[in-house]
Amino acid sequence: MQHMNNQPATPRHIHHMNQGNIGLRERIAQLSANPNAKAVAVGVATVALTPVILPLMKPVLKASIKSGVSLYEKTKGAIAETGEAIADIAAEAQAEAQAEAQQKAAFTPASTPPQSPNTEG
Repeated sequence: MQHMNNQPATPRHIHHMNQGNIGLRERIAQLSANPNAKAVAVGVATVALTPVILPLMKPVLKASIKSGVSLYEKTKGAIAETGEAIADIAAEAQAEAQAEAQQKAAFTPASTPPQSPNTEG
């Protein structure tokens, strides 16, 4: 479809998108000021670059995850060992306390009747 002046007809919304005769740099500057446009641009860039960057980053990511798993396992083992050591110390302290209590009970004389005064004569 063409107008009478032999130019192709353009829908109205295209004229609105152009917003007059502004250059590409000005339009990019306007879009970069809009936070929603920034979010969309980051999302599009992420989707577009992921297939390219992921294979390059895979060894680094794999090594990082491997280190994290190794650290987790070592920490888990250290915590278990610490728990066992604390349990051993608590058991030893309890045994010593019981032994001391038994020794005190053995050395404490049984209740004796009061002695009568010694009278001579």
